[in-house]
Amino acid sequence: MRTRLVVTFVVVALISAVTATALAYRDARTAVLRRTQDAAVNDVRTRVTAVAAEVDLPPDQRSLARFAAKVSDGLGARIVVARYQDLVAVSDPLADTEGRITVGLRSAVRAGDGARFQRVMWRNEPYLVVGMPVTYADGDRRFSGLEVFAITDLRAERDDTAALLDSVRAGLLPVVVLAAVLALLAAGTVLRPVRKLGRATRELAEGDLGSRVTVTGHDELADLARTFNETADALQASDARLREQEAKARRFVADVSHELRTPLAAMTMVATVLEEDADQLPADAARAARTVGAETARLSRLVEDLMEISRFDANAIRLNAAETDLADTVRASLALRGWTDRVEVRLEEGLRAVVDRRRVDVITANLVGNALRHGAPPVTVTLGTRPAASAPGTPSGARGGASAGPEWVTVEVADHGPGLPPEARERVFDRFYKADAARTRSAADTGGQGSGLGTAIALENARLHGGTIDVAEGAEGGAVFTLWLPLRRTGEDAE
Repeated sequence: MRTRLVVTFVVVALISAVTATALAYRDARTAVLRRTQDAAVNDVRTRVTAVAAEVDLPPDQRSLARFAAKVSDGLGARIVVARYQDLVAVSDPLADTEGRITVGLRSAVRAGDGARFQRVMWRNEPYLVVGMPVTYADGDRRFSGLEVFAITDLRAERDDTAALLDSVRAGLLPVVVLAAVLALLAAGTVLRPVRKLGRATRELAEGDLGSRVTVTGHDELADLARTFNETADALQASDARLREQEAKARRFVADVSHELRTPLAAMTMVATVLEEDADQLPADAARAARTVGAETARLSRLVEDLMEISRFDANAIRLNAAETDLADTVRASLALRGWTDRVEVRLEEGLRAVVDRRRVDVITANLVGNALRHGAPPVTVTLGTRPAASAPGTPSGARGGASAGPEWVTVEVADHGPGLPPEARERVFDRFYKADAARTRSAADTGGQGSGLGTAIALENARLHGGTIDVAEGAEGGAVFTLWLPLRRTGEDAE
């Protein structure tokens, strides 16, 4: 914008200067030529009138030459040509006058009753030719047949106007420089607040809601700055209210979950006792006891998941990382839940990385549990490593925002069920999202009945390690969930 403003100023100044120069040159040239023409016509008329009384008509060659010489003497350096019928006399016998006195001027002098003039170019030099007829002084103003032409050199006038044009041209450069300087000053005055406003806008967009601009003056830019500050104030106030409401919501969830733990513990004990004695109860009572036990267990898991999510939201989660054998961790997770016989494993032995073993267990349990509940056998768990170039986010990006590293650990869980439609894959990690709206259970937890938060918790745990989880359609059908973790070993810096 600065460049455009400076160029506009300079172009306008240049056009104005050129226009003013052209007009001034035209007017000056016209004035100089008009003054010269008027003076030449008056001088020739006066001199011819004074000398014509001494000429006897009709003149002979000698008297005609004498007449031309007397007229020339009174006109300074002008060349005078006198013509009478076929006789021609020139004040300077060496001067070439044929090219300077045109046929048109001769005809105008012969037909008129007064002085006529014409500017001509002869050998690339300008001349003014004034011609007039000599008339009888008897009151009838009859043409005597004698014609007089005076040739005036206009080179001095040409040089004067050229010098004027050169001086004006020489003044164009200072005008352009001055216009550029003024443009820079104007640009600084106009663009400085615009740059400040742009910088404040970028800071506001980057999250600095305290960014403001200083309001100076009472022009449109000042009004714009005031409007920006008012908008920023409203946005900051709205953000503060939203943050306060979000904090209250997190506290509410955490408080409710915490308060539910004690009665749930009592309910769980009661439900356990009822389930243990269900075989001794009537059929309806036994079925009710088992249902209460299952729903109590599900509610307990939901409370635990809500508390875990609230800790993630409050940034209260910390990794308890140590170098761990990942193959043993996966096998232990499957064995703990009795899935060893239901899952096919392909584990790279001896693969060790610095991770939080408990959180990797939670991730594995969620992914495998989903595959067992909503997929179809065989369910396969594959542990291995992949280069950084194949990691999500390198270069195409990943849902979890994983960072690139020298090598990645992957835990891939694949099933051969119906899979997930594209719209479900986009939202499968959302909290409480159900891929099938008709279901009453979500595909999300380690138990038989999910809380709807399992995949969200799994993704948060992966992000906590600097990794992510992505989902894709399997080559032979079904869904493929892949956990990506940066491969770190003891002694390496954690990201």
